Formats: sequence, C-alpha cells, structure tokens
Amino acid sequence: MSTPRAVLTDFGGVLTTSIFEAFATYSTTVSGDPHLFGTLFRSDPAAGALLVEHECGRVNQAEFELGIAELLAPRGVELPAPGFVDAFQALLKPDEAMLAAMRALRAAGVPVAIVSNSLGDDAYRGYDLTELADTSVISGEVGVRKPSRAIYELACTRLGVDPTDCVMIDDLEHNLQGAARLGIVGLHHTDSAKTITTLAEWFPITV
Repeated sequence: MSTPRAVLTDFGGVLTTSIFEAFATYSTTVSGDPHLFGTLFRSDPAAGALLVEHECGRVNQAEFELGIAELLAPRGVELPAPGFVDAFQALLKPDEAMLAAMRALRAAGVPVAIVSNSLGDDAYRGYDLTELADTSVISGEVGVRKPSRAIYELACTRLGVDPTDCVMIDDLEHNLQGAARLGIVGLHHTDSAKTITTLAEWFPITV
C-alpha cells in the first residue's frame, strides 16, 4: 500500500462522540430499549427507506421525524415529532482530539474532505466545516449517500486527488467497503488516539 496523501473523513462518530452511544442513550430514554433505533433501521424496510430518502435530501427533517414516529407508535413508543432528531443530535459532543487532528492536517498542507451522511436539516450547527476541511460533501446536499461510490468520487474530484491517494476515516465498516471499491484506503475509527496515531504514521502531524 502506498502512503496516502489526502484524507476523507466522516463527521458524526468520528469528529464527534460516538453515534452508537448516542443512539443507545436516546433509545433508552424514549423506550427503555437501547437497541430501539438500531433494530428499527435494520429490520423495518419502511424505516430504512425513510432514512435513505432523508439522508439524500429528498425528505426533510420534519417529514422524516413524523414518518419514524408513525412507525414506532404501534409499538407503544411515542416520539416528539418533529423534534427528536435535535434531541438526539444534542447528545453528540465535539471530539476535540479529532478536530485538532483535522486542523493539524490542513496546517501541514494535507487535502481534507468531510464526507458525511446528514441527519437533520442543521446537523453541523456549531462547527466551522471550512476550518476543518477543504471541502464538505454532505449527502443531503449532493443527493447521494455513503456507501455509494459516487459520493467518494465527488470528494476526490473536489480535492483534485486520485482515489488511490486517499484514506477514508469512518466508524462504519460498510462505508469503508464502499470507498475501497475505488481503491481508497480505509481507516476504521473506534478510538481517537488510535486513529490519530495511524494518521501520524502517514502525515507530518504531531500527536
């Protein structure tokens, strides 16, 4: 494997605290079951389709929330709709170490792109994406979501780099598998310190 010269990174769960933990916390709050949303999106085709439509920008946040609330109501789960996406997003906090790493990469002249499946109409409120990355490819804005190859191709085109010269950081392995179809190296994010240590092996940043 050649040394990558550009970085693509997920947002939620990489530059923030864990998406999985936030979903578990919110699921427990509204239902007592920490697996509620994970099970819903995996097992209910209607919920999965709503998520895809929302992440691709074809269904707005309020419509998405109302649709999910209607699917959960027969199960005895009452969601504040609209409003539950904002309550969930509030559980996600900045991962300051990873944010500092992105700034260090840019300071070192490394091309950086955020490649993110959006959840909510204002999921990036409070973050200066232009400080963190040269470009941001947001699924709801471009109409395509990970793990489609098209979203990674767009990020690489905007950075002016070949996919085989890039590494993709993501907390979901199936997103890395999608990027790998273009020859993009995958870095599975499970721990900030481990991810930053690996980045420092490739790029001139100090950890």
